[in-house]
Amino acid sequence: MLRKPDAMNKQTPTAAPFRDLREWLAHLESTGRLAVLREGVPLTHRLAAIAKKLDGRQAAFFPAAGGGTVPVVSGIMSQRSWIAEALGVSETGLLARFRQAAEKPLPCQEVSAAQAPCQQVVHLGADVLKLLPVPTHSEHDNGPYITAGLVIARNPVTGVQNVSINRIQVHSGTHMAILMLPRHLLAFYKEAESRQQALEVAVVIGVDPLTLLASQAIAPIDCDELEIAGALHGAPLPVVKCQTNGVHVPANSEIVIEGRLLPGVRELEGPFGEFPKYYSARERREVIEVDAITHRKQPIYHTIVPAEKEHLLLGSIPREATLLAHLQRSFPNVLDVHLSVGGVGRYHLFVKIRKAHEGQPKNVICAAFGAHYDIKQVIVVDDDVDVHEPQQVEWAVATRFQADRDLVVIPGAQGSVLDPSTTVGQHFADGEAPPTHLQGLSAKMGLDATRPVVYHEHVFTKVRIPGEAEIELANEVRVGVRINWQTGALQS
Repeated sequence: MLRKPDAMNKQTPTAAPFRDLREWLAHLESTGRLAVLREGVPLTHRLAAIAKKLDGRQAAFFPAAGGGTVPVVSGIMSQRSWIAEALGVSETGLLARFRQAAEKPLPCQEVSAAQAPCQQVVHLGADVLKLLPVPTHSEHDNGPYITAGLVIARNPVTGVQNVSINRIQVHSGTHMAILMLPRHLLAFYKEAESRQQALEVAVVIGVDPLTLLASQAIAPIDCDELEIAGALHGAPLPVVKCQTNGVHVPANSEIVIEGRLLPGVRELEGPFGEFPKYYSARERREVIEVDAITHRKQPIYHTIVPAEKEHLLLGSIPREATLLAHLQRSFPNVLDVHLSVGGVGRYHLFVKIRKAHEGQPKNVICAAFGAHYDIKQVIVVDDDVDVHEPQQVEWAVATRFQADRDLVVIPGAQGSVLDPSTTVGQHFADGEAPPTHLQGLSAKMGLDATRPVVYHEHVFTKVRIPGEAEIELANEVRVGVRINWQTGALQS
């Protein structure tokens, strides 16, 4: 749903401070979290290698990347605390804030092309590789890939938009192969293809941090993630209609590639280093034909280094919010969830509960598996364990779990098609994918690492020292004092 341009001035100003990518980058720079690299860093491997070295410490800004005129930025959302900061909440309030926005999206605000920075420059029939600095990231990647492009398309039946991030291999200046997992974008494409029609799409590169995060929401098929972005901002998101098709894109974005997903056309794509930290196979994928590129004056290109923190966090936090909401509907005593970085932000889920019944953890495990097919392992812990601290979770497994009593195994379930362990034993011709009904077959494992509801004396009580949480070491430790080791006296 869109609001028309004449209603724009009646809306309250956005509550979020970062309206576009540039404002967020300026904030990172002002707080020492943006590294400016030397000019002309090569696009093949070198740029990604430098960005990976800075991962989680500083965002990387590459002026004149690859010897061109367009700078590249990476690692802009590579700490959980940065994402909470962009939302204006504490880390503990992050999931609640995202969940609130997902449940109460705001219709977008349509603006004219003259009001849209992303259409300041328009190239019809443009060449992607000549205009944009598209990097080649990992060692065996089959060429340059767009990794931070928001792919926006409209449902051919309802007209409602969907937003996702998909890997896109740039084959030539006007043709790009895309991986579409069995989700909403693929459903839209299959509907259009059944009618022998192309599916109009836009690939948006360089958006504000909240719109980037909203793109990863696990939402119903007829929920436009740009409306969730508006709710995160606290005001309708300004959008503009593309120059060559009917897709609406964020008006404040840096770069928009307009095109069509062609019916009946497939080209080989991959291998590509994906989020599980392995390469996905070379297979025949659907193809986007590029019709136009629009951008700001002096645009900035955003790339995500695959399998690093920015990639994993952007996928995991929206999923955590959705999973928490799903579990709490049936189990109000579920307190928190976390998709671990070690579990690539997708496969391993930690759940904190206030246990009331001995069988409840196993029910929670089953409910979590049903919430998203990517989840491969669930560990349920008590309310004295911080699920965001993997060492605490491992401690709970080490001291509260027995495999013959507390292990749940479900064989032959649907899992992630990008998990390479699911393809073991399957053999297909080069470039041929397994049939859809055989992709991602996975075993699920649940661990009940909770203590008994009733136990003898303090046998399962976590050791703590009274007052330890209130200690402020800055108030206790003396600075600038030395010890005379002959007399034991303190000296200033």
